[in-house]
Amino acid sequence: MDLFKKTAFELHNLLKEKSVSAEEICKSVFSKINEVEDKVKSYVTLTEDLALKKAKEVDEKIKNDEEISPLSGIPIAIKDNMCTKGILTTCSSKILSNYIPIYSSTVVERLFEQDVVMVGKTNMDEFAMGSSTENSSFGPTRNPVDLGRVPGGSSGGSAAAVAADEAIIALGSDTGGSIRQPAALCGVVGMKPTYGLVSRYGLVAFASSLDQIGPITKDVTDCAILLNHIVGYDSKDSTSIKTEAPDYTKALVNNVKGLRIGVPKELMAEGIQPEVKSAVENALKVLSEAGACVEETTLPHSDYALSAYYIIAPAEASSNLARFDGVRYGYRTKESDDIIEMYKKTRSEGFGKEVKRRIMLGTYALSAGYYEAYYGQAQKIRTLIIDDFNKAFEKFDVLIFPTSPTVAFKIGERVSDPLQMYLSDVCTIPVNLAGLPGISIPCGKADNLPIGLQIIGKSLNEETILKVAYTFEQNFSLKA
Repeated sequence: MDLFKKTAFELHNLLKEKSVSAEEICKSVFSKINEVEDKVKSYVTLTEDLALKKAKEVDEKIKNDEEISPLSGIPIAIKDNMCTKGILTTCSSKILSNYIPIYSSTVVERLFEQDVVMVGKTNMDEFAMGSSTENSSFGPTRNPVDLGRVPGGSSGGSAAAVAADEAIIALGSDTGGSIRQPAALCGVVGMKPTYGLVSRYGLVAFASSLDQIGPITKDVTDCAILLNHIVGYDSKDSTSIKTEAPDYTKALVNNVKGLRIGVPKELMAEGIQPEVKSAVENALKVLSEAGACVEETTLPHSDYALSAYYIIAPAEASSNLARFDGVRYGYRTKESDDIIEMYKKTRSEGFGKEVKRRIMLGTYALSAGYYEAYYGQAQKIRTLIIDDFNKAFEKFDVLIFPTSPTVAFKIGERVSDPLQMYLSDVCTIPVNLAGLPGISIPCGKADNLPIGLQIIGKSLNEETILKVAYTFEQNFSLKA
């Protein structure tokens, strides 16, 4: 039995029945890692000894007839920008290549309390800045569907690990689409929760007003299960929302009768690959046949989202990354005559090209003479985008459009053209600017490459998104 192919939900049932052991599941996943990791390169750090130790602890609990959680013994991959006590956390950057945190992020602590088995830390675009996982100081991750193509980014390592069966579930972070876009390109499920629903404490910050941690899984059921165990208020995070989180698995109902779906015309227009548009239109037909009401709508300011994002995100990054200076932790240059030269050389040698580019853009946008002209204007656009979504949700329960305008592109194809790379996130960025929840689920293929369907809901309305995603998953699988 290839246990690595199964979902967390299926494995949990097998563990409860005592049909398999957590150790067997763990060894099965590591056998798959040994088989494909040299080609895919999903991981920066593997933690096999720690994983096997935890798996044996779970087996002991099962042997003693102790209660286990739905995630007990389930192998998970963690994106390498979430702090893990005593385990390397590099953000795929040279400047943090030797950084071992003395504490764990809140999400990691919550998952460890559920006895998950951590397989390792996944590769990513350096400091989560990128859309292809090519901007890593450890080299690119490859898409398991086609090794000549990118897995998306910045959570490409996590998405590739799940798609390649090198992990059963994974965590990613989403600043401008960094969970949903790689999930779409790798053919798995990825969700960005409402901003503030999941604690960011212990997540190495890129853009603090945009970053959000979320699940990457093989299906919608696993997504709801993992979400259940990472949400919740955290006093250590000043942006954490005080709200009672429901049991998201109760939203997994195959029923969208009477549900109102809006399709923003701006995000189904020019620039969307014809096969992607066709697959999304087919998905809308599936939901319409299931009883949903589908209608075109408008998000008039979404055309400005990309421009606003690439001012706001670099501005916040330039501030957040100022702490990496070679003084307190991480890489420090070996040769310098004084502290100023040490700062310059450490940051010059420690950061990659894309990170430097965004720090410079952000510092310029925040400078005294240009603050209002750039950063101030971008924040005004952000408010208009939020208003557009609010107006749309007065009429619709969810909005649906593509996750990525294209299928996975070839490795190296867009590295020398940053603007073309930035356009990869044109469909996901508006959602981050508005702080809304969104999910990407597979909805078809073009040239045998996965296409993602993006479902967006009102703030704190993850349940409706999951219901629509689950209904589509159930009905589409019957027709596929």
